[in-house]
Amino acid sequence: MVVSLAEIRAERPEVFTEGCPTPTVLDHVMGKWGVLVLVGLSDGTQRWGELRRNITGISEKMLASTLKTLEADGLVRRTAYPEVPPRVEYALTDLGRDLMERVLPLMEWVADNAAGMLDRPS
Repeated sequence: MVVSLAEIRAERPEVFTEGCPTPTVLDHVMGKWGVLVLVGLSDGTQRWGELRRNITGISEKMLASTLKTLEADGLVRRTAYPEVPPRVEYALTDLGRDLMERVLPLMEWVADNAAGMLDRPS
């Protein structure tokens, strides 16, 4: 079922307006690195190095920042184990998994259509 912005706002008029948190969360989730980190974690729990290898082009600084933001948003869980050497793992929370059930079909659509869209003449 497709829902329009007008239908969403009919139930919740404050959504996607100034001062509402929805634009900020949308930016965190759908920004280039946020969505790629979330997609990467949809494959399961990963350590820092695994994520870095799986997300082509992301810098260490951007990965750290993105993970911190998504953790603060409640989408990613960081688990640090008291071991030597230290071991830290990242995983989607229940909220993150719920989100990815909705985002992964969009990512599949993008993967299927991006090349053809960019090859079209202007």
